[in-house]
Amino acid sequence: MINTQLPLVDLHRHLDGNIKPALIWELAQKYDIQLSASSLEELIPLAQIQDKTSDLLAFLKRLDYGISVLADVDACRQVAYANMQDAFNENLDYVELRFSPYYMAQPHNLNVAEVVAAVVDGVRQGETDFGVKANLIGILSRTFGVQACQQELEGLLAHKTDITALDLAGDEINYPAELFKGLFDKGRDAGWQVTVHAGEAAGPESIWNAIKLLGATRIGHCVAAIQDPTLMDYLADNNIGIESCPTSNYQTATVQDIPSHPMRQFFERGLPVTLNTDDPGVSAIDIQYEYDVAHRVIGFNEQQLAQIQRNGVEQAFLSDTEKKAMFERALTR
Repeated sequence: MINTQLPLVDLHRHLDGNIKPALIWELAQKYDIQLSASSLEELIPLAQIQDKTSDLLAFLKRLDYGISVLADVDACRQVAYANMQDAFNENLDYVELRFSPYYMAQPHNLNVAEVVAAVVDGVRQGETDFGVKANLIGILSRTFGVQACQQELEGLLAHKTDITALDLAGDEINYPAELFKGLFDKGRDAGWQVTVHAGEAAGPESIWNAIKLLGATRIGHCVAAIQDPTLMDYLADNNIGIESCPTSNYQTATVQDIPSHPMRQFFERGLPVTLNTDDPGVSAIDIQYEYDVAHRVIGFNEQQLAQIQRNGVEQAFLSDTEKKAMFERALTR
């Protein structure tokens, strides 16, 4: 149900949540890292979600397998490059890859700024080799606390011209937005856009705070907005994009089942809904799978999915000129 005459984009994809089991196994062998699996076949059900987990934090633990093999910055570079190859294989015209350099650096005590540099190198080389345009979003991993996020921000600011936007992800309930306002002030001062994970594990107030305190112009997941009609109207009136990831939301138990995912109600209320993969390496999905789910399970028709595709381009952290050129290129296919 993907319209090939429109650009195909993924705005909410975690680079460090898209380390496929085969690459995890390869890096573990290369760096002689012991995993709790004796073969790739044993690793797959550990590193990927088979159905669903109990909650967001249980889901996030699955990402640890991929991060555990980042023994040096070359491994980080290889993972970033592999993400670009995946984007090419999925026929994406544009991808925004978000990553937490502090999280990636933790297992092997890497330098955070050097991790950022390696990710930038891998993505830029991938752009050249595969012809897919990418922008990078730096994540502050709230789960590690404010001090760690300060260190993470400093590492990102060391390469600020290579970063397009700032995000806040992780334990939404125990580390609310107000703790990080000062850090996001600095991010906006650096000229970055802002997107924030909100309304995934916490309620509508988390979304309001992401917008009002952190300056978010897009919201990751935003599922809890369905509980607040005033918020939904605000999102629509202010063109604040919703980065919907239905498979991920089912796997984290954010929604009970995919047919009840609120993105359809959001769409019908005129909110700028986009469709994304979140952590495709952990979820064992790709962008085609997510569009199939949106059609078969959630019930979007062909015309509605085409509008969601357009929304993705319009909500992208790109200039109007870049968006126009992307639409024009798609028409020539």
